[in-house]
Amino acid sequence: MKTFEFSTELLPGLPEELGLECLSRLPYTAYRLASRVCHRWRELLQSLDFYYHRKRLGYTQKLACLLLVFNSGIQNGPKNPGVSVSSSYGIAVFDSVSQSWDRLAPVPRYLNGLPLFCQLASCEGKLVVMGGWDPVMYDPVTDVFIYDFVTQQWRQGKDMPSKRSFFSIGACGGRVFVAGGHDENKNASRTAWVYDLRTDEWAELGELSQERDECEGVVIGEEEFWVVSGYRTESQGQFDGSADVYGFKSEQWRRVEGVWEPGRCPRSCVGIGEDGKLLNWAEINPGVRVRACGGRLLVTGSEYGCGALGFYTVETKEGQNSKMENISVPNEFSEFVHAACYAEI
Repeated sequence: MKTFEFSTELLPGLPEELGLECLSRLPYTAYRLASRVCHRWRELLQSLDFYYHRKRLGYTQKLACLLLVFNSGIQNGPKNPGVSVSSSYGIAVFDSVSQSWDRLAPVPRYLNGLPLFCQLASCEGKLVVMGGWDPVMYDPVTDVFIYDFVTQQWRQGKDMPSKRSFFSIGACGGRVFVAGGHDENKNASRTAWVYDLRTDEWAELGELSQERDECEGVVIGEEEFWVVSGYRTESQGQFDGSADVYGFKSEQWRRVEGVWEPGRCPRSCVGIGEDGKLLNWAEINPGVRVRACGGRLLVTGSEYGCGALGFYTVETKEGQNSKMENISVPNEFSEFVHAACYAEI
């Protein structure tokens, strides 16, 4: 972290190092209020250097960000007055340490709910929402929104280069990677792009080895972006067993065979094991759909085939069976999870 030079002390009467240590320990929920104390505090709390300083010291907090359907109340209709319930997509945030739940404020452009089937990613303490379908017209959109947990505000980023749905997504080092999916005509895609959160610009990554609709993305070891399985336009629903892997250092794609069970949908089941390698969580527990991680793994699913949907935290240790622990979830946040990621703040 660079050395900050202040014309005034961070905390009156304390050396700068101690003042910095105190502010580094603030919970993220206090950032917005703390930013109002003075210009110096606001400049520090909103800087990337401060974020990486806290990360290096182990003071960051990891939150699960979940895309849920929220019921917004009763709508009266001519045929069934007072019966129908209006539903919309929103972002729920779960802190596994405090076991607390919260809901983020709506995006100003979509006050009545986020685009359907939008994708989530997070890097450098911010949450990124991309793509999806317009909640009214059901047309694919290219919108990009970024939520800053420090200011607790949304801003709009540069639109995606093209419309795509059910694409893979991953994030690392201030960049968000997207690949595959399909266009508005249901044609599977083999293109890939990267979004730079700092410059608000998109760059093309080159083509995948094949079309991959409904593929799943995962970043492994801050070194590679894996695009797992998916299917071609002419092979609807016939999921492939291969993956395309983008190396952050080589800036090249390579194809890897036999990493996934052919015919099995990879959505929400791809994970990273204790050894840092790709794994299929459904092989550990068929009823589980992995949704977010950070500290402890947060999953949703059923304890058995057609059982009720539940939320669980999972502790996994190499060479041992995973241990699932059911967690209490307020009714407002107990709906099916459509997308998720974890944010380190």
